[in-house]
Amino acid sequence: RLEKGSEYLKWYKQKHRAVNNIKKSIYSLPEITGNKIKKFNIIGCPGCYPTSILIPLIPLLKKKLIKIKNIIIDSKSGYSGAGRSVHKKYKNKNLYESLSAYGVGFHRHNSEIEQELKKYNKNIEFDFTPHLTPMFRGILSTIYIDLSKNSSQLKIIKELKKFYKKCNFIKIQKRDKLISTNEVINTNYCNISVCKSKNGSKLVILSSIDNLIKGGAGQAIQNLNIKFNLPETTGIK
Repeated sequence: RLEKGSEYLKWYKQKHRAVNNIKKSIYSLPEITGNKIKKFNIIGCPGCYPTSILIPLIPLLKKKLIKIKNIIIDSKSGYSGAGRSVHKKYKNKNLYESLSAYGVGFHRHNSEIEQELKKYNKNIEFDFTPHLTPMFRGILSTIYIDLSKNSSQLKIIKELKKFYKKCNFIKIQKRDKLISTNEVINTNYCNISVCKSKNGSKLVILSSIDNLIKGGAGQAIQNLNIKFNLPETTGIK
């Protein structure tokens, strides 16, 4: 997923074992990468948290509708996202009845988020904090952004709808709709809602996915379908 061996070492604490293959690979968020994937045989499928975060933010950064400083990302995931050893890691934390912050300031997915957002503005700054919730699957990311001059809630919703108009798996909701993970569980959808803040210069973006499908295997199949000229929804919908 990472385009620099040094970044891999920084975030994964081990040397990248195939540096020569990095240039032969592509980081592929299907709705952003599109047909570029066809030129590559090594495909990096995005992590679950970055998927829920990059999908709403990239179109807004491209159009300069939001400020590049002070982006706050608060993400909550089902415990399936914490890996196979989750029960060992959290055996003393009442996993099924408590909420836990983890990886504060240094979660590995920071690397992907930063790499991809900096393609649209090198000076972007964000804080990302993941949380483990007492549910098996699903991610809800709450993203706090500052509006650019002449931007607005309606402009942002309009741009998101326009950008993802032809995308099978992105759903942009009416303004201020309160969404949950329930609507996306066992699907390959990313559900997005843009909500007002009590501060008029800010907005709150809600983004939900199933971490095991759109944030995992479903997105991998989506990439495979595009790569081999199959209908994008084959094997998913």
